[in-house]
Amino acid sequence: MARGPLRGRPILLLVTGRRRLGTARQDAVATLFEQVRAGVAAGVDLIQVREPDLPDQVLLEVATRCVDLARGSQTVILVNDRIDIALAAGAGGVHLRARSVPAPVVRRHVPAGFLLGRSVHDVAEATRVVEGGGLDYLVLGTVFSSPSKSGVSGCGVGVLGAVARAVGLPVLAIGGVTVDRSVEVFRAGAAGVAAIGLFAEPGPSGRFVWVDRVVGEIRRSYTESDVQRG
Repeated sequence: MARGPLRGRPILLLVTGRRRLGTARQDAVATLFEQVRAGVAAGVDLIQVREPDLPDQVLLEVATRCVDLARGSQTVILVNDRIDIALAAGAGGVHLRARSVPAPVVRRHVPAGFLLGRSVHDVAEATRVVEGGGLDYLVLGTVFSSPSKSGVSGCGVGVLGAVARAVGLPVLAIGGVTVDRSVEVFRAGAAGVAAIGLFAEPGPSGRFVWVDRVVGEIRRSYTESDVQRG
C-alpha cells in the first residue's frame, strides 16, 4: 500500500544538484536551500538531497536544513543513499542506488512510515528488487537522454511502461523529462516524475520563480493523459 505522499498522483520528486544551479561555488548551498524552499512552497511531494561530493558533516547540515525548510508541509525530504545521514537529520526517507544496502535490510533499521525508493534501469532489475520487499517506489531512468547523464541513451517510454505494468509500486520517470514529455510518460503508466534540471531554472529574478508553474503544468499534464487511476 502506498504511504503518505505516494497516495496522490502525480508524484513529483525534485532531485537536488547544486552544481546545476548556475551560481558561484561558494553560494551553491545557499541557492540549493532557495530551491528547496521554492519546491516546498509549490507542493512538490518529495525532495531528494543528492549531493554525494559533500563531506559528511556538511551533508548532514544540508539535509537537516532541508528538513527544517519542509517542516509543517506535505513535502518529504529524502537523502540519497546515506541512511545514517537521513536518520540523523530527521529526514523522511532514503533513495537507494543499485549498490546501496538492500531495502529489506534498511527497513529493519528505520522507523515506521520511513520511505524507501530505489533507482532501476529495466524490467528485470525492477521485478527483482520489488520481489525482495521493503520498497515504496521506484525511479526508472534514464528515460530520455539527459545533460546529467552525458553519453547515456534513454531507455524510452516503452521500457517505462513495461516496468510500470510489471510491479505493484509507483514508478517515477527520470532523465530528460520536460513538461511537454510528461504527458507521454504518464500515458506509459508512470505515477510521477523525478528531475534535476526540470526544477533547476532559477528564473530572471534569480529566484526559482518557475517551480510553481512547472508543478502546475505537470499536474495538468497528468489530468490530460487519461491515465487510469487506481
